Formats: sequence, structure tokens, C-alpha cells
Amino acid sequence: MGVKIVAQDKRDVGRAIWNGMKLKCPHCGEGHMFRGYLKVADSCDACGEELKHHRADDGPPYIAIMIVGHLLVGIMLHMEIAMQVNPLTYLYTMLPLAVILPLAMLPSIKGGLVGLQWANRMHGFDPNRPREIPEV
Repeated sequence: MGVKIVAQDKRDVGRAIWNGMKLKCPHCGEGHMFRGYLKVADSCDACGEELKHHRADDGPPYIAIMIVGHLLVGIMLHMEIAMQVNPLTYLYTMLPLAVILPLAMLPSIKGGLVGLQWANRMHGFDPNRPREIPEV
């Protein structure tokens, strides 16, 4: 019933986030993190690191919307100040960008978030964390 203590290896947060943003395993940087568009693989196909413990939830969409919103509002303000813009120009340019850009960013943002969780041993990524609550 004892808990096995595993030596803590040093995990580089920046490298793990970068590997995740490249859609690669945060541990080795070789294997694929995703098995679908946003579906994280259960484990790395190169090193076997378990990736199923992530808890990205709603974080990536919020981050993507915040980035794209700030970018598009800045562009729209610049267009209004610099020239007279027909409102249909916003409809034809900004609306497609507001849909396409977040969808293009989502996998990299989610990969970076999973890499951050792995590097900080959050959720199930900590080998020292007991898996079950011991009975009293």
C-alpha cells in the first residue's frame, strides 16, 4: 500500500511548451502529440510518455479568441484612422479572419498548454502523485 517515490527529473518548461506548440511530445520532441485535430494521443509514439493526463479544457479557445480579437480590433482601428473604409470591407475581410485564425491557432496553443502542464507536473503528469486515495 506504500507509495513508490520516483526521483524527480528536471523538466525544461520552455522546451516543453515549444515542443507542444510544434505538436510534438513535450518530453522527447519526436513523437506526435495529437491523433486528430485537437485529440491528444494517449501516449507518445516515440518515447511512450503518457499524454492522456492533460486538462486543457477551455483554455486554448479563450487564448486564441483573445489573440485574434486584439489583432483584428487593432487592424480595424488602423483602417478607420488611415482611410475611409466601406463597412462591407470588414464583412469580407475580418469575418473570415475571425473564423480561420483561431481554428489555425488552436492545435499549437493546446499543444503548448499540454507541454506546460507536463513540465510543471500538473494533474497526472507527476509520477510521485498517488493515483488512489488510501483507505483510512
